[in-house]
Amino acid sequence: MFDPLAADPPRDPDFPATTPALTFDSGGASLLGVLHVPAGRGPHPVVVLLHGFPGNERNFDLAQVLRRAGYASLVFHYRGSWGVGGSWSWGHVLEDTAAVVAGLRDHAAAHRLDPQRLVLIGHSLGGFAALMTAAAEPSVAAVASVAAFDFGTAAALCRTDPSVRASYVEAFTGELGPLRGTSGEALVGEMEAAGDSWRLAGLAPLLADRPVLLIGTGLDTVTPYDVHHEPVVTAYQAQPVEHLEHHLFPTDHALSDHRVTLTRTLLGFLARCP
Repeated sequence: MFDPLAADPPRDPDFPATTPALTFDSGGASLLGVLHVPAGRGPHPVVVLLHGFPGNERNFDLAQVLRRAGYASLVFHYRGSWGVGGSWSWGHVLEDTAAVVAGLRDHAAAHRLDPQRLVLIGHSLGGFAALMTAAAEPSVAAVASVAAFDFGTAAALCRTDPSVRASYVEAFTGELGPLRGTSGEALVGEMEAAGDSWRLAGLAPLLADRPVLLIGTGLDTVTPYDVHHEPVVTAYQAQPVEHLEHHLFPTDHALSDHRVTLTRTLLGFLARCP
């Protein structure tokens, strides 16, 4: 059996694998993306990989394996990050993700894509954005979050404990190097203003009929599993989200020693999606 983690697929001289750079318009900025197109006539299902804050881990290892497995995979940068114009904010991340989901339809014919089979996979902030976007956009066929950051839960903790709030301001401030147009204080304030509307458990009714994968990280100090993972799993089980799959891996926030396990888990999830 072909294993995309260990081998390259045959080359198709008529429809070769390609790696085009794409751009997407969002809020007056041009988002920069890289699409990994598989070999073959297609049209290929599409996976959008959403990176976290600020985006040091961009999951290109996942993108390459997904391409070898037959999925077109897109990695892109949000507004105000890594040289992209505009300013960074949590709200802009959500707007940019929605713009990319819509914009992929315009690229479908040129790159042999099937936008009707589109899946969102996100890590950390990207996991939050993946779940929020899928909940708001029924055309997203399936969604997976990896060590998702639950902004609604974090906002509630900030409101009740000034020391927790100060720690988030400090932590966000320390990650601003590749970002522009914001501050740690502004990011905490935006999170608090959104409040429970950004609580991931509340999305359960909107995701009840689609495949959902939740991956928690048991040695994670950024998104501790008992705060950011287990309450979301419990809420989705209670809904129920009928096609729910969930795992807790004994690893850190970046899944530094679980990249192969992560990739095999994602491939298995995608294979089980309709």
